[in-house]
Amino acid sequence: MCQLLLSLNFNTLVFERIMKSTENNEKIGSESSENAPEKRRLKERKYLGNKERRSRRQPKKTQGQIIQEALGLGPTEIQDVEKKLFIVRFLDYFSEEILDFIFKDSTLNQYVKQITTHISDFSEGREEDKILNQSFESKGILDIVNKLKQKAEELALSKGINSSMDKRLRKLTLVITLPLFAAILVISFIPEFPVFFLFPVLCVFCMLPQLIKGNVVKKWFAFKEENKDEIYSKNREEIMILKNFAGELLDNVRSRLIELRVPLQLIKFVLHSRDYDNLSLINQKNLRGTMQYFYNFEYPPDVEPFPIPQQLQEYDQPLISEKRKAEKMEKNFIVLTEMKGRDGIINYFVPALKDKFAEKINDMLNDSEFSKSPKKVKEILPNYAENMAIYCICGEIAEISNVQICNWKNQFKFYLFEGEECKCGEAVYAISLVDESDEIPEELKEIFLN
Repeated sequence: MCQLLLSLNFNTLVFERIMKSTENNEKIGSESSENAPEKRRLKERKYLGNKERRSRRQPKKTQGQIIQEALGLGPTEIQDVEKKLFIVRFLDYFSEEILDFIFKDSTLNQYVKQITTHISDFSEGREEDKILNQSFESKGILDIVNKLKQKAEELALSKGINSSMDKRLRKLTLVITLPLFAAILVISFIPEFPVFFLFPVLCVFCMLPQLIKGNVVKKWFAFKEENKDEIYSKNREEIMILKNFAGELLDNVRSRLIELRVPLQLIKFVLHSRDYDNLSLINQKNLRGTMQYFYNFEYPPDVEPFPIPQQLQEYDQPLISEKRKAEKMEKNFIVLTEMKGRDGIINYFVPALKDKFAEKINDMLNDSEFSKSPKKVKEILPNYAENMAIYCICGEIAEISNVQICNWKNQFKFYLFEGEECKCGEAVYAISLVDESDEIPEELKEIFLN
């Protein structure tokens, strides 16, 4: 019925517009022969004006182009750097997350095609680039990539997985939504069917695909976590070949940037492992079990840092602001349970590792505003000692370097303690109530209560 009304309204509207257009044409027809030359001139003038305005617009420059112009580099210098870093990022991510590429032939082929194009360009470049091309061929990089993908698919098949996660999600969505849509369509043609009953049906129609999607994604990440070590241990030799070639590329890029006197601190990029030399770690975060490391290149000991031109100062800003450092995805959160303290001073606590709530804690931090605590660490934790301390997962006592006050949705405040990087390489984070009398929101109780 709704469709019929819409169709009638639409046809009526179209008919009215046609009639109006006809009337206007009849009125204008008598004048068209007189005004035609003038109208043509106005139209041509308007077209030329628009064309001139379009020609004045300057295309937006990329950061690479701005760096290139500011430093007076050739048109291909920064492009070559970007091509090499693209190959590095792919090989590094593939080496760490091979399972993300199983049953994704088209995705992998796109990467391979682009890499092949870049590598062929190197064969016509500088002598150092030709050596990279030879190394790529002699190591059989693409053969290793395809071999590792095949082995990972064989492992997945043995565990009952025969398609990519994306494909499974699409199939499940269709299987669920089509019957529900058919049911709603049938119900809508039953005149005596109570309308209010449609609301819960619609809720199910909207929510069920999301719930199933969340369950599939959860199982997928569990599968990856369970089998990641096995894939690495069985294919360590091939994986190290990929990483070694990525290291050669990074060394090549660093040497070329120094040769061109490009300030190394301007070139920032993300990798997923810490297996490379001559890099400076800026920041890191854990995103659903996948580590992301933010790097730039280190200067050699005998090279002084190159000055940054004034027009490039904005690109020397921190990659992640201080305010958002606490938002890093971490897994090893310590919660100070059974806390006893008043007015921001903690006299007693029992540290508890809440790694199973890591995702909820990260979400809580992402929903919070941060401000530096006016009190020093010794004031907040006057009894901090071996018998009452925050420990790293390796067993070492954490040295607290910073304390933030987090304001969650303007409803609840809590402490975030940030420790110095431990000898084992882990960062230590702990959260606590500010006052033992603070009322904890219902959705956060499982985090703070023992």
